Amino acid sequence: MSRVVLIVTLVIAGEMIFGLPFHTARFFRPTLLDVFGFTNTQLGDLFAVYGTTAMLAYFPGGALADRFSARFLLTASLVATAIGGLYMATIPGAMPMAALYGYWGITTIFLFWGALIRATRDWGGTNAQGMAFGTLEAGRGLVAAGVASICVWIFAGLMPDVASIASDQERRAAFQTVILSYSLVTLAAGALTWVLVPVPEYNTKRRPNPLTGMAIVFRRPIVWAQAAVIVCAYCCYKGLDNYALYAVQVLGMNEIDAARFATWGAYLRPIAAITAGLVADRFDAAKTIGILFFVLLLSYAPLSFLAVDGFELTMIYVNIFVSFFAVFALRGIYFALLEENKTPVNVTGAAVGMVSLVGYTPEIFFAPIAGRILDATPGIGGHQNYFLFLAIIAAAGMLVVGWLLWLQSRGLDTLWPSSHSGRASIEINT
Repeated sequence: MSRVVLIVTLVIAGEMIFGLPFHTARFFRPTLLDVFGFTNTQLGDLFAVYGTTAMLAYFPGGALADRFSARFLLTASLVATAIGGLYMATIPGAMPMAALYGYWGITTIFLFWGALIRATRDWGGTNAQGMAFGTLEAGRGLVAAGVASICVWIFAGLMPDVASIASDQERRAAFQTVILSYSLVTLAAGALTWVLVPVPEYNTKRRPNPLTGMAIVFRRPIVWAQAAVIVCAYCCYKGLDNYALYAVQVLGMNEIDAARFATWGAYLRPIAAITAGLVADRFDAAKTIGILFFVLLLSYAPLSFLAVDGFELTMIYVNIFVSFFAVFALRGIYFALLEENKTPVNVTGAAVGMVSLVGYTPEIFFAPIAGRILDATPGIGGHQNYFLFLAIIAAAGMLVVGWLLWLQSRGLDTLWPSSHSGRASIEINT
């Protein structure tokens, strides 16, 4: 199979697995809140349920990726996630939705995430990790924006010309169609992975014992440092989820224009990720990440006090789109640290599971905190406090990168004591 076909398949699968739990809330947040009758706090608590089950799935799921076929793991996850979308389209209540998000935390992570990252690292080889993960993130961004654009078009076509006069029944029916559309595309992505992801040539019986790999990476400080980088970066990414709501409550847009606004920002994702990947491969991924956190700090800080008036409105738009770019650039390269940190190839899945277990804990705490910040001070004040919260996280990210660089400077023998010279490789008894 050609390398191009394989990476395109991984890109489509890697984005559509998260379409139902995340795109529906990111691009259509005001509509979702209205149709389901949720507050920001309640929606945040749903994501906390997702984050809890996902956290439990990351580490064992990553270890499985070192042993089993990516073809099977990716396909099973996509099909199971699509089935959940059919239930979401019935517009269940708060408790059933919490159960659904808990289910998605398992289907999108346990069999999927480690397999995706391992396959991408293998695709990139030794010298093109920035490009590999930048391409994955860029492609995922293009898929996200493209599918969102189609779904916004479908949604707008089913709503009245003046969205504000839509009846509850019209809004509900339009959003149900959006959910079903995401379910169909997710199922189609599962079919693609089954047909186009090759069956591995290795004998899985000779693959390393997952428990041994987990024990190795758990003891390495460099793995914990990468995980801390991802915690801060992922908080910033989760921060994008409320931009559509900000557009409605602060910028005065209607729900359709707000969905389009969030979609336009998503089109920066491929540009940002590819740019960051090229820079990381040419210079240094960790230092590039540190600079991006500094850019985010400079973007979030003004949004914590600017008013929607005159020149300040222009500054708001500029800083919002700069933050879009910097966040997507971060996502494009933080897994490139696997190679820069000299992570042994045969514990890639375990390392991915470990850094994801810790790094994606914002799935548990970020949305509940954000929802409470916004609900505590309705209107522009709540959103300004929210951006102040993000600015603090960006500053913490800069400090974490400093720790990571210090660890890297100590050398391979300190990072991985049982490693050999050159590209790290640990012999694991099975």
